[in-house]
Amino acid sequence: MALKIEQVAGLKVPDSFIGVIVSAVANGGDSVGTAKAVTLNFRDPDYSPEAGGFHPVEVRLEKKATSWQLIYITDFSYQGRHTPELIKEIDVCFSIKQVYHFLAGWLNAKEGKELLDLFISNFVKYYNTGCYQVTVTTE
Repeated sequence: MALKIEQVAGLKVPDSFIGVIVSAVANGGDSVGTAKAVTLNFRDPDYSPEAGGFHPVEVRLEKKATSWQLIYITDFSYQGRHTPELIKEIDVCFSIKQVYHFLAGWLNAKEGKELLDLFISNFVKYYNTGCYQVTVTTE
């Protein structure tokens, strides 16, 4: 099934990222068929506070008429010295067209675009190395 993803003006992602999403859904074995939402979880099974690794990433899509719309992309990382916790490091919210970083808060449009571009570029490269296990959940 072809997954048509509608881009949001102001926070566009490159075709390489769309390709990752389409590939992950296709390889996930789950049919999006009549689903109204799809959540993709990208996990490096070796990622830990001690060893580092590739941050977990979650992407959510929701069905809008005949296409899918990106709702959010969230990058998680372990933070804290004595008892590290997995927290949102980067959060891209397409509905409000803003990007959040845990050290800086909500970024202005220019900074948000720059961080999104860098994050997406790195994520696509990491995905292409095969470091992630992907879980596709439909609702």
